[in-house]
Amino acid sequence: MKSYLSASLLTALFLVAPTQAHEVYSGGKTTTKKEGPNAFSLPASNLPMSKRLDFSVGNSFFRNPWVPAPASTDARDGLGPLFNTNGCQNCHIKDGRGHAPEVGDENAVSMLVRLSIPATTPAQKQAFIRDGIIPEPTYGGQLQDFAIQGVKPEGKVNISYSDVPVTFKDGTVVTLRKPTVKITELAFGEMHPDTQFSARVAPPMIGLGLLESISEDTILAFAKEQQEDGKGVSGKPNKVLDVQTNELTLGRFGWKAGQPNLMQQNAAAFNGDLGLTSTLFPAENCASAQSTCTDFPNGGSIEVSDNILDFVEFYSQHLAVPMRRNTDDPKVIKGKNLFQESGCQSCHQAEFRTASRPDLPALSEQLISPYSDMLLHDMGEGLSDSRPEYLANGREWRTSPLWGLGYTKEVNGHTFLLHDGRARNVMEAVLWHGGEAEYAKQNVLAFNEQQREALLAFLDSL
Repeated sequence: MKSYLSASLLTALFLVAPTQAHEVYSGGKTTTKKEGPNAFSLPASNLPMSKRLDFSVGNSFFRNPWVPAPASTDARDGLGPLFNTNGCQNCHIKDGRGHAPEVGDENAVSMLVRLSIPATTPAQKQAFIRDGIIPEPTYGGQLQDFAIQGVKPEGKVNISYSDVPVTFKDGTVVTLRKPTVKITELAFGEMHPDTQFSARVAPPMIGLGLLESISEDTILAFAKEQQEDGKGVSGKPNKVLDVQTNELTLGRFGWKAGQPNLMQQNAAAFNGDLGLTSTLFPAENCASAQSTCTDFPNGGSIEVSDNILDFVEFYSQHLAVPMRRNTDDPKVIKGKNLFQESGCQSCHQAEFRTASRPDLPALSEQLISPYSDMLLHDMGEGLSDSRPEYLANGREWRTSPLWGLGYTKEVNGHTFLLHDGRARNVMEAVLWHGGEAEYAKQNVLAFNEQQREALLAFLDSL
C-alpha cells in the first residue's frame, strides 16, 4: 500500500480539470434542476407526461398512511398489527434520509432495529444461506415498536452515546459519538441471549432506478479491478435471494446490499415496516411465538396488491437526482481533487453508464455520477454491527451513493449520516471510516483547515 500523502503534495493538488458536464447532471437526463425542501421528490426530468400519472399514483401509495383493518379504504387497510410506521414517507421523509431518535426519545420514527441470531446448527446454517439471516425466535428479523389499538408494541428503542475523540495532524480534535442500542419494555418475553442488533436509518430514495439499471457486469468489473489493483480496497458483491425467481443474485439495495431489486425492497418494507402482506411476502410479520397476527383482523390474504406494488416500484425508480451546485467554485474543484487523490474515489466511483432498458426508457443508457461502486467493503471495527447478512459480515457495508448529499439539510432539516445516523455531519462520517478506508481517512487526517474546508465544499456540491 502506498504511504500517506504528504501535506505538500496535497497542497499541490489544486490544479485539476473542471467538472465535466455528466458530473453536474449526476442523474444524466433524469436530473432535476429544482432545489429546496422538495428537491428529492421530483420525477425524472426526462419522464414523459404520459407516464407522470403513474409516478403520481405511486407517490400517493408511498406517501399516504395505511390504516388498520377493517376499514372503508380497503385499498389501504391491513396495517400491522405490529409495525414501525404507518406510511413509507414517515421514514423516508420527503423521500430523503431518516435519523436516529434523540437521547431519551423512545419514538424511533425513521430508524428501526434489525434482529438476528448466529447460525449455529446445520439447519440454521442452511437457512442462512437462503435467507441471509436467522431471525430472533420471538421477535423476528426486526423490532416493531408500534402497534394498532389493543396491541402492545414489541418493545421500545433507546439509544445512548459515548464520546470518541479523533485528532487531526494539526491538533484539531473532533469528538465522534458511538451509539449503544438498548431495547426495553419487551412485550413477549426475553430475547435470545445471543441476539444481534443493528440500528438502521432510512436512506434517501433518489436515483434508485438508475442504480438498479447499472448492469451486473459493470459492478462485478469494479470488484475485479479493485482485487487486481492490490491497494487494500477490495469490494465484493453480496449475493441475496430473489424471492420471485427463488435464486441467489446480486444484492443492490439496503445498507448491506441485502435486496436484489426495488420491487423486492419495497415489498419487504411493506411487510416488515408496515405489517402488510403481498404476493412476494404473503406471511404476516409476527414471529411464530406470537399470536398477535392471528388474533386481530387483517386486510385480506394479500393486503398490498400487485397493482399497488407496480405503481410504487415505478415511483421509486423515477425519483430524480438533483443537479450539483457550485461546481466551478475553485474551492469545490480543489476539494474534488483532494477527494480523488486521498483515495475516497476508490469506492465512491464517479461514473457509470446504465444499461439499455427499453421498458424504462427514461433510465436507459444514462451517464451518471452516483459516487458508489455498489459493493460491500470492510469499514473497520468502529462501524461494525457484528451482524452478518448473506455474504456481508458485521464490518462490511455497501458503499453509500453520495449524490444529493449537499441537499440533506434543506430537505430533511438535519445532517445525520451513516447507517445508524451516528455522524452529525459529513466530516464525522468520514472519520468513522476504517478497514479498507483507513488509508483514505489517514490522508484526510493530514489535511490542514483549508484542505478540510475544500473537501467539505466538494461534498456539499454533490
